[in-house]
Amino acid sequence: MISIEQPIIQMQGVEKVYGGYSPALKGVDLEISKGEFVFLTGPSGSGKSTLLKLLFCAERPTGGSIVVDDMDLSTLSGSQIPYLRRKVGVIFQDFKLLPNYTVFDNVALSLEVLGLTRKQVEKRVTAIIESVGLLEKINRLAVQLSGGEQQRVAIARAVVNRPPIILADEPTGNLDRARTTEVVELMNELNARGTTIIFATHDETLFTNTHRRVLTLREGILERDQKG
Repeated sequence: MISIEQPIIQMQGVEKVYGGYSPALKGVDLEISKGEFVFLTGPSGSGKSTLLKLLFCAERPTGGSIVVDDMDLSTLSGSQIPYLRRKVGVIFQDFKLLPNYTVFDNVALSLEVLGLTRKQVEKRVTAIIESVGLLEKINRLAVQLSGGEQQRVAIARAVVNRPPIILADEPTGNLDRARTTEVVELMNELNARGTTIIFATHDETLFTNTHRRVLTLREGILERDQKG
């Protein structure tokens, strides 16, 4: 019998309502296979960030079910959330760096729970910081960096522990075209090694003619599923 691998991400009938407002997400059904690179697009306020937050338990759904790498998020306790987040690297739109920590220390923090030696941490952190073009600023405090530089540190932090899933929320929004190209190339390299990526963006030039799957959200409804 042929074994059919389960999707690494499954959402069924997912709803999210904040207080008395209109639903941020309405009946979202979605499956993403292991190793896929998917673009998530739509206008501001369409629900992109909300969808990503649900996938790493920064928010809980109002209704429906979510399974991430065989973990049923509807039954996940607070003490289990750190195990989920070891599997999911997140690139936040607003960086969420520790301002008075150096570039090196911001990136190294996510490796501390993995039990690596100091030498292993230094080697891996230095390599990923070099890959995002910030090696000369490795000992600068995050607060001393430009917005684009902080975004690159946030990307390095999300990918340094090699999670099987990366959620990127507008990761190129503060970057110029050259740096944007570098970030997309880095995401492509990670995907080529088997990392599953959801890349949220409003920049259609990033996925036009890529042949990647494109998911479009509009007013909380998953409207289209097409190739870029």
